[in-house]
Amino acid sequence: MRTEQEKINTQKIADFADKTLLIVDDDNPLRDRLARAMEKKGFKVIQAANVKTGINHAKNTPPAFAVVDLRLGDGNGLEVVKEIRRLKKDSRVVMLTGYGNIPTAVAAVKAGAIDYIPKPADADDVESALLASPESKAIPPTNPMSADRVKWEHIHRVFELCNRNVSETARRLKMHRRTLQRILSKRSPR
Repeated sequence: MRTEQEKINTQKIADFADKTLLIVDDDNPLRDRLARAMEKKGFKVIQAANVKTGINHAKNTPPAFAVVDLRLGDGNGLEVVKEIRRLKKDSRVVMLTGYGNIPTAVAAVKAGAIDYIPKPADADDVESALLASPESKAIPPTNPMSADRVKWEHIHRVFELCNRNVSETARRLKMHRRTLQRILSKRSPR
């Protein structure tokens, strides 16, 4: 349930003449789910799976809104953000990432993003970030992931990036292989 402060600080998509939303993410299932959800909310969605396609879409039709993943297969999502902001100064861009930390958040904001959301993010979080009043302060999530869940997500992401190789993952995470195996065998924390 949204608070009164959230309702005051958030506009509606119907308030905007241009409802175009560019979603740039190389995680196809996430991008497709987010695109369907945002279309139901009233956005006109364009999808891109990499930096090159994202920049091409931005050049052809500069979007009013954008959701861009930080790490993409062919480069850095900040390149897309910079191009969108160069083409359309008033565009509202939100960065998504599975690797949330302060330096990347600062870089995203300097590149022109209005907000920075760690994955996994749902459509309501993205909509709130895109439609928030520019002068309003970001509202903390009502149900944030626990520290244990964030750690678990990070370990599994690195595990997948290492092609599910336990030894390589343990080396990169600087942990003992057996410790990693125990963590991987457990269910995700809440």
